[in-house]
Amino acid sequence: MSDENEITNKIIENQDENQTSEQTQTESQIEPQSESQSETQSETQSESQNQNDAELTSENTVESAAETMENSSAESETSESKPEPEQESPEKSAEVSKTPDASSSKKSKGKKLDIKDIKKVKKLRVNIGEGYEKLQSSVPALIITCAIAFIIMIGVCCAVFFANVKGPEQVLVPNVVGESLEDALIEMQVKELYPKINLRYSNNPADKGTILEQDPEAGTIVKGYSRVSLVVSRGVVVDAVGDYVGKNLDDVQMSLQTLFTGQLEPLIVLATPKYIPDTSDPGTILEQDPPEGYKISSPVTVQLVVSRGPNYENTRRPYVIGQNVNDLLQTIARSKIVFDITTHDASDDEKPGTVTSQETIESEFVPNYTRVAIEMAMPSEPADENVYGIFHENLTAYPYPIAMRLEAIPAEGNAYTILNFNHPGGNLTIPYAVPRGTTLVLYVADKAKAKKLVE
Repeated sequence: MSDENEITNKIIENQDENQTSEQTQTESQIEPQSESQSETQSETQSESQNQNDAELTSENTVESAAETMENSSAESETSESKPEPEQESPEKSAEVSKTPDASSSKKSKGKKLDIKDIKKVKKLRVNIGEGYEKLQSSVPALIITCAIAFIIMIGVCCAVFFANVKGPEQVLVPNVVGESLEDALIEMQVKELYPKINLRYSNNPADKGTILEQDPEAGTIVKGYSRVSLVVSRGVVVDAVGDYVGKNLDDVQMSLQTLFTGQLEPLIVLATPKYIPDTSDPGTILEQDPPEGYKISSPVTVQLVVSRGPNYENTRRPYVIGQNVNDLLQTIARSKIVFDITTHDASDDEKPGTVTSQETIESEFVPNYTRVAIEMAMPSEPADENVYGIFHENLTAYPYPIAMRLEAIPAEGNAYTILNFNHPGGNLTIPYAVPRGTTLVLYVADKAKAKKLVE
């Protein structure tokens, strides 16, 4: 701003000096009276023309300088360098040389000063314009330069950061297996390690709250603040023997199996039950040892006494010779005898589909579910549109009789039950007489066990 004010002041002073010089020239032209009138008029016209040219030049110069200062005010404030003056043009020197000797030196001096200041403004305007044009023409290069500078700056910052920030030291993983959780956490904190806790049931009640496993293993070298997984015992699933008296044996076995699923060794093991006759339903637990509430410190075996059902001991000896298939099915359903049935083709003197012989039993009463062998004569060809035969299946030997049933699903029509009975398992034989294409299904405890298609 100081440069602009200085230039403006100089331009104003030059204008004042030009006006003073013009007045002095006019007075000097009027004084000489010895010259001819024609010469005076011609000189007066020439001087007037020169004055008009000078005034016009001065006004244009002032207007140009003022416009230049307005456009470049912002750029000239930050500019500390001053533009060098240019040499006078021949045209300007010729105009100055036309003025009289007395006032020409003073007027020439004022014009030279005025021209210098104006050229400074013009040169400043030209430099600013050229710089702006160069900036516009090199925008991609400027963007690339800024990007490279930014990347270099980021790289330098990262290098300084990692050079000054100290990384975690390497530490030795301690052995905390078998220690309590509190002690293990304190030791992990001392080693500047981060523990991750996982809970799990264990087989030993004394392991509750202790470390069962760790990962990484003890002695491994890791960086500080690394994660170490610790498996902590929640204790045993159960810590005492339950009350099993009055419950069904199958239900208790299923409950314990589910309770200890996933463990290498269950804490409660059921011994082979002892079966005795009792008025309660078959399979009901009557006694247990150890009793309910017995504390478990290690795996324990429980002894059970189970009911076989009422009147299990004896039943009357059956007599089935001459019975047909339907009669024999009714005998099997109401008696506690297991019949092992064999067959042969009926001879001419035998009635097809009947029992021809049975095992001899001397005693009138025999133990329940005693096996008795019988033989039946079967027709070689279908009779009465039915196919005769024996449904045979080898079952698991059960500790007490299990409820079973044999159903028939004909090719056309609804399914129906052939026989409901109890059976202790093992070899199973049941006679049938059904239409061809019927499917026989054996259910054991309401679960389908075996199927047979009658052809």
